[in-house]
Parts: sequence; C-alpha cells; structure tokens
Amino acid sequence: MIVITGATGQLGSLIVASLLERIPAEEVGVSVRDPGRAADLAERGVRVRRGDFGEPDSLADAFEGATQVLIVSANELGGKAVDGHAAAIDAARAAGAERILYTSHQGAGADSLFAPMPDHAATEGHLAETGTPFTSLRNGFYATTVPFILGQALTTGEIVAPADGPVSWTTPSDLAEAAAIILADPGRFDGPTPPLTAPDAFDLQNVADILTKLTGRTIRRTIADDDEWAAGLAAHGAPEALATMMLGMFRAARHGEFSATSPTLGDLLGRPTTPLSSFLEGVAAAH
Repeated sequence: MIVITGATGQLGSLIVASLLERIPAEEVGVSVRDPGRAADLAERGVRVRRGDFGEPDSLADAFEGATQVLIVSANELGGKAVDGHAAAIDAARAAGAERILYTSHQGAGADSLFAPMPDHAATEGHLAETGTPFTSLRNGFYATTVPFILGQALTTGEIVAPADGPVSWTTPSDLAEAAAIILADPGRFDGPTPPLTAPDAFDLQNVADILTKLTGRTIRRTIADDDEWAAGLAAHGAPEALATMMLGMFRAARHGEFSATSPTLGDLLGRPTTPLSSFLEGVAAAH
C-alpha cells in the first residue's frame, strides 16, 4: 500500500488523483488530519485514516501496512516543521515502509536565505540517517506563487517587488503527476532527485514581458526597496513573519538559489512541462 500525507491539500490532492489513474484505489491510503474532508476518496475505495504530524501516535495507524509513504511537507516553518517531518519519517520507518518519499524543494540548503529551505535540508538529513531507502523530490518553485507576487499588477500595469533573479517556475500539476509516476514505479531515484523543474528560468522582468504579450497592455517591472516593500505588505495586513519570509525569497532568488533547471521532470512526464506562459495565460484570463 502507498500512503500519502496531506492528501486534502493543494499538492497532496493532485498527487492522489494522479496516482489513482495508475494503480487501484485499494492500494492507496491517505493520512489526513480531518478524514471528513477526504470522504470522496473513501467513496472511491481509498483507505482514509487520521494522521497528524503533531500527534505521532496517530501516524502508526495511518501508516499501517504501508510499503511506501509519501510525506508532503507541512505548511510550517522552523523547528515545528522539521519536528513534524521527523515524526512522520520515524513513524513510516516503524510501520515497515520500504521507501519513504518527501516533497522537498529545488533550493533545499542549510544556508539558504529563504526560510523554508533549511527546513527541507534538515528533513532530508533526517531521512538519510534512518537507513531506510528514500527519495527526496526536489520540486521546482510552485508557479502558483507568481500571482501573489504580482499583486495588483494586472490592474495597475506595474509589478512592484524587490530585486529578484531567475526562478524555474513549475506547476504543481506537473509535479504531482511526476510524484505519482515515481510512486507507481518505485526505485527510480535513490536520495534527492535532480531538480524537478520547468526547462527555463524567468525573472520578474521576463514575467512582465510575458504578461504584456498576453494582455496587449504594457506591464512594467519596478524594483522596490527591500524594507519598504516588506513594510508595505505589513501595512496591508500581512503578518510580519510572512513579509520577512517573502523578502527572503527575493534575496535567495537574486543569489541564484532557484535558477537551476533540469530535463528530469519532462523526461518523467514523457511530455513537455507546462510553460510559464500557459500558466500566466490562465492568471490573466481569470483577472
């Protein structure tokens, strides 16, 4: 049985849907904090059990009988995230899983300027110490972050943000399909994968140029002072921690932390990855 955590979240739900296209539902289990939100999966024959990283005892039941466990990274930061991931890893090992998989990030690194990246690196370190075969999915930066960065740019005609750098923006749907392929055919990767990314990296000037072509109106790129930009987020109600984290993302991007690309994702999918322009076309159309 393959067990997936966070199966009602953005990425987890896409992974489960893609996996169910490849293997029978009775071979799939999900570990979720609220089983009621996974009622549709239970109706399809998926084993639904409650599991919470913050309650390690719950994971023993959620992971029972698993041959593989995919741990979808938690929406937390710092020690809470790493401790939760470690608890899930330890529970998967105790349940006898033959392989543990984890949704990491292309920029995972202990010295990263972007706060989630050291958490990913620490989790990968814990995985390596268990002795259980593992695969760390070095996912590209989610393209779904771009609309947040754009803010009101499609209304104002101006992308205002700190200095940045190229990012190989990658769609969650492509990454979910790749995860399902790897789960259905275990043993493809031992340890961290190559970057699972789109083939090209774009900075915000490139994004502005793409949006200009898509919308037929000029979208300008304006560089904001780091501290003034973060203060502006706070003034509009964003928590200080979020503003600080996002500022770290820009600082990491301009240091090239998210610029790596690889053909691995496209090779796994057996097709070209979704271009950023296609994703932005949907963003512009929804505006």
